Amino acid sequence: MTPDASWFEIRLAANEADLLAAQRLRYRVFVEELGGDGPLVDHQNRLERDEFDPIVDHLVLVDTRRDPAALDHVVGVYRLLPGDRGHAFGRFYCDSEYDLTRLKASGRTLVELGRSCMDADYRGGSGMFLMWNALADYVLNRGLEVLFGVASFHGTDPAPLAPALSWLHHHHLAPEAIRPVALPEGYQRMDLIPEAGLDRREALLAMPPLIKAYLRLGGVVGEGAFVDRAFNTTDVLLLMDTQAMSGRHRRFYEGRGQSA
Repeated sequence: MTPDASWFEIRLAANEADLLAAQRLRYRVFVEELGGDGPLVDHQNRLERDEFDPIVDHLVLVDTRRDPAALDHVVGVYRLLPGDRGHAFGRFYCDSEYDLTRLKASGRTLVELGRSCMDADYRGGSGMFLMWNALADYVLNRGLEVLFGVASFHGTDPAPLAPALSWLHHHHLAPEAIRPVALPEGYQRMDLIPEAGLDRREALLAMPPLIKAYLRLGGVVGEGAFVDRAFNTTDVLLLMDTQAMSGRHRRFYEGRGQSA
């Protein structure tokens, strides 16, 4: 299903209904679809929540044909945490999985992207294209320089993920000066296959579309993956210089959108 873009509205969550609908969407994706859980997840009301929700911006994609009273009008969401708020709060979400010391000390203005998801019926259509444009507007209008966040592979068994993880390690590792490193308690080596033994097509087919979209815009990854057993995922930390969202790169995805 790929609804016409005329039915979409995209905005920062403006009221409680928007926030609850975003948390309901996250529940459908992260809990019901992917088998995740967490200490603040509200199973009775089907809301995926955590302690960061009160301090972040929720960029929501709304299907205007749906009823906000039913909390199903939000069909896509990005959760955005500007660096100044993260520093004031004392930590970022990624601090629970990666050592961000070098990135935080870089002097760059940061924004953390998290909990990004799309309703299953809207994947692969114009909705993701619109959200990428809105995300670009958000970071460029605020002068934010580095976007970072974890992106997830489904499952915690490294064997089927080995081609993709190894490709990321050998071809897209972040510069050492800003490179985050997965914390020891969840650390998973990514160099599981020697570079000479990799098949590019096999590796890219195994990658989620979001990760490939970052790579097309010059995204790089931290050292090591993090196995998140609570969410039944294997996470990689992606970083992108937001200058890649301007000029030639921005014209690229404004003209063509995101392809899987």
